[in-house]
Amino acid sequence: MTTSDGERELATLYAEAGGDAVPAYDRVKKLVTAQIRADRWVEGDQLPSEHQFVAALGLSRMTINRALRELTADGLIVRQAGVGTFVAATKKSSPLFEVRNIADEITRRGHRHRTEVILLRAEIIDPTHTFLRETLGPKAFHSVLVHFEDEDPIQVEDRYVDLTQAPDYLAQDFTTLTPNDYLTRVAPLTRGEHVVEAVLGSAEECRLLRIDRAEPCLLIRRRTWSATGPVSVARLVHPGSRNRLEGVFGN
Repeated sequence: MTTSDGERELATLYAEAGGDAVPAYDRVKKLVTAQIRADRWVEGDQLPSEHQFVAALGLSRMTINRALRELTADGLIVRQAGVGTFVAATKKSSPLFEVRNIADEITRRGHRHRTEVILLRAEIIDPTHTFLRETLGPKAFHSVLVHFEDEDPIQVEDRYVDLTQAPDYLAQDFTTLTPNDYLTRVAPLTRGEHVVEAVLGSAEECRLLRIDRAEPCLLIRRRTWSATGPVSVARLVHPGSRNRLEGVFGN
């Protein structure tokens, strides 16, 4: 591939990495991350030089340098002075906490798990949802599922997923596997946060859970990250009368 061909390909990939609302350095990071995750750039491959990125994308050297510095800090690439920038060696990920798969929990209790998919699509995130946009950017995959234990709905899972971390998310059959199961395989979790609170469900959540609007619900807000960035933001709503939380922490 000639230099001009390579620069045209970089420009095309950059255009696909996000809209104008995404900062330029972040779009460069997404471009590089997507190429590595798709195995188009593999361990040991040399990346284009800063000069090639600048020429192909029409961005400043400062913007390119910031993107590459942050990718280096994330452990995705390594930079060798006077030599070039290379795809880093793959590291084994060890989860820092346990995120249990609801299907496994139900099966362990001797009951049957099934899922109904209510919504599965790519969406532009509402600008008023600053928490989501700050975590995942202006666009994400969105799924809404109801998990059943035998015939009782016990969880509404409302999840937004980063486009680059799980590019085939919309192609999955979430009646046969859970989003947790799929995301754990394609983007192993290295960090997460939980917020747990008692709430009243929305009218739609109560309808899906077949409960009265006055029944308290247990809400878990969860954000997860892989080694290369944010993976998903989930809102998990459980009827208070049908659920309890059990946790295992530490090694």
